[in-house]
Order: sequence, then C-alpha cells, then structure tokens
Amino acid sequence: MAIRHIAILGNGIAGITCARQLRKGDNQVRISVISGESPYFFSRTALMYVFMGHMKFEHTQPYENWFWEKNRIDLIHQWVTEVDFSSKKLLFSNGDDLDYDVLVLATGSKPNKFGWPGQDLQGVQGLYSKQDLELMEKNTNNRVKRAVIVGGGLIGIEMAEMLAYKKIPVTFLVREKGFWDNVLPKEESELVSRHIREHHIDLRLETELKEILSDSNGRVQAAITSKGEEVSCEFVGLTAGVSPNVDFLRNTELRVNRGVKVDAFFQTNIPDVYAIGDCAEFENPPAADRRNIEQVWYTGRMHGETLAHNLCKKPIPYQPGIWFNSAKFLDIEYQTYGTVPPNWDDSEVKSFYWEHASGKVSFRMLMNSAHQILGVNNFGFRLRHEFFDQAIREKWSGEKVIAKLDKANFDPEFFAPYYMEIQKAFKAQFGGNFQPAKKSFIQKLFGASV
Repeated sequence: MAIRHIAILGNGIAGITCARQLRKGDNQVRISVISGESPYFFSRTALMYVFMGHMKFEHTQPYENWFWEKNRIDLIHQWVTEVDFSSKKLLFSNGDDLDYDVLVLATGSKPNKFGWPGQDLQGVQGLYSKQDLELMEKNTNNRVKRAVIVGGGLIGIEMAEMLAYKKIPVTFLVREKGFWDNVLPKEESELVSRHIREHHIDLRLETELKEILSDSNGRVQAAITSKGEEVSCEFVGLTAGVSPNVDFLRNTELRVNRGVKVDAFFQTNIPDVYAIGDCAEFENPPAADRRNIEQVWYTGRMHGETLAHNLCKKPIPYQPGIWFNSAKFLDIEYQTYGTVPPNWDDSEVKSFYWEHASGKVSFRMLMNSAHQILGVNNFGFRLRHEFFDQAIREKWSGEKVIAKLDKANFDPEFFAPYYMEIQKAFKAQFGGNFQPAKKSFIQKLFGASV
C-alpha cells in the first residue's frame, strides 16, 4: 500500500478494530479516527455498569491513553457535519476540516423514534451513546417516582435493570405477545418474561405507547398506552430498537437506504469510500441465515478486521461464518449459535427443548429432517462457542451433539452439570446409542446436581 491517509469516522468496535488492524498491516499509512461522542474507544455494553456505580467511565476503555500515540493512530474529537465526497474532505462542527484519501464510515446506530407525541420532552430518551448515559444520569434523579420503558429488546431489558437497581419502579411496554418473541421461540420468551416479572418489573405485553404527556415545564408526566391507560411517570426510555446513524449522509451522491449500501467487500458506490459496522447495509446478505444489516458487537469486529485486510492485502469478501450472539436478561445469561428462529415448520425442523424445574435454565436444539444440528439456544449456564461452531459447520447429528455435551460445558466448577439431565431428556424423546453421563463421586459428595 502506498503511503496515504485513511480517515475512519466512528470509534466504536468496527472503526477501532479497523484502525488497529490497519496499523498491524501497514506501518506507514496515516490513520485518523474521528468521533464527537468521546475521545477514546470504550465498551458500549459497560455503560449500564457505570450508571449503577459498579465502575467509572474510564474503566470502560480497553486501552490506555498512550496506546493511540504509540501506534500512531490520530484521535480527533469532533462531530462531522458533512462529507464532501468530490473533494475528499470531512467538515467539522467547529468549522475545521480534514482531507482524506480513503474514508471508512463506521458511524454506528441511533435509537429509533416513531413520531410519538411528546417523544422530545425532557425526561424522554434512548440509550446508546455516552451522551445518552450522561443524560440518563441527569434525568433519573430523586424526582423520578416511576419510569416507563417502550420496546422489548436487549436495550430495553438493560435499561430496566439499570433503573430497578436504583429502586425506580418500572413499567415495561412491549407490543408483542411475548418478550423479544420476534427472536425467541415461545418457551424461551416465556422464561424471560417470568424472570422480568420476578424482578418486580411491571411487564405489559401486547401494549404500545400512544402518547407522552407533558407537565407545565415541558417535562414528561405520564405515558398513554394503546389500551387507553395513563401511567404517571417522570422518565420514559425509548428502546424500540436502533437504526443506522446515517441521516447526515442522505441526499448526497452516496447510496443510502436504511444504512450505507455496500458490497461484500464493504465498498460503497463511491471509490475509496467504505462502510462497516451498524451503519453498513449489504446489497445482498453475506450468508443465507444473515441479515443485510448486522448490529452486533462481534460482527462489527469482523467487519473491521476484514476491511483492514482488504485495504492492506488482496481483497477477500466478508465471510461471517456461523451466527452466534450472547446477552444477559438481568442475571440470566443467553447464548445462541446457528439458526434458531422464533417459528419453524415442524415437517422440516425437529426441535428438542429442555427446561430446568427452576424455570431459569433451558436448552433448545433445532435439527433438520436428517437430524443434523441447525442451531442452539441456551439460557442460564454457559456453553463453549468453539464446540457449537464446529458441530454446526460439520453438520453433526443431534445425537452426537448431545452425547458430547459434557465437552461443551464452559464452567464446570460453577455450574451444575445440567448436561446430564439434557442427555436423559433427549434420549427419552429421540433415542440414541449413547449413555447419559453420571454424576461423579465428587459431584454427589458436594451436591452439584440439578
């Protein structure tokens, strides 16, 4: 690569991964990372722990401040108001500008708003950026007697936990019949819904926001639901999903739909302009079970790695591999591998589901008609990613997966050996030529059982 200047707009996981990998691949290229949100890269998922007082904001930064200068990555703390693609120039809100040779757009997401009356009142906000965290700390002071959260996804449950931790009562409005039931099958959705209510969160299913009412000072005082109920509140969290942060790029020569349109190499319709992370929208999904827009931490990292490779070496198309994701619903961990949709055709897909008597631990495996594994959902205990990545890639039979399930146990010292009961339940439903594992003497002695 000839010496040139690569400007990366956005310092989230996609942009920073790209910058770091670029430096590893080219010792001479000039790299600038521009962000108005914060001077330094931080872990976005850790914002909730800052709010709850478990850590300070500086603890969310994976790299020491000297890291950037040592690696000759220039950090520019400015908001970009406009991109002049013809002149290859970024225009900043303070009147300054920056020339580039190659531009990487990694602008992330922004919380959705759907035109609700009152959505711009004081005390109404989303949760995505550092500025959102600071606003939430300001908005949830002693005057807040109740909060309303709108939208049943991962950010919504995260915000509910944050507020509940500070003993602020929460009413949670979810328009679907079950929590996150556009992603989770019925049993898993019900498991999470029960768990939310057990934490004294007022979960209202099949209920939407209709309007937010204002007091005389322009601050929220109540939320009106689609069922006509008025819920008095002093804070409303809008967590009905996110969308690509690309509004400032519309009405330019850049092709923008929901996100910035890219091919399999992250190339846009403008030469030397690329897009990665939450703001990128693939012309065609990168795989049969993937979406055009991937708004997940690990996919952002993979986008950054792939683009950096392509800018330094012979380009290769983005190949995401087996889908996986993880989350936490209050204190229940969730993992998913491969394809587990909320609904399926029973004539084509075989489902195995096991749930522990506590109602807080479950395991689901989907198989095709030949009984080859398609995907797994796991709640309440941790399983090894590499185990299921291999099993799905190599199309193991469901019987083989279950027979070897003890090898997938991530924390045998801290989790009861649930795989034993899972193996028994699978054998009872589907049969198989394997013997379910038995408790060891040590497990029996110390009571490590389900």
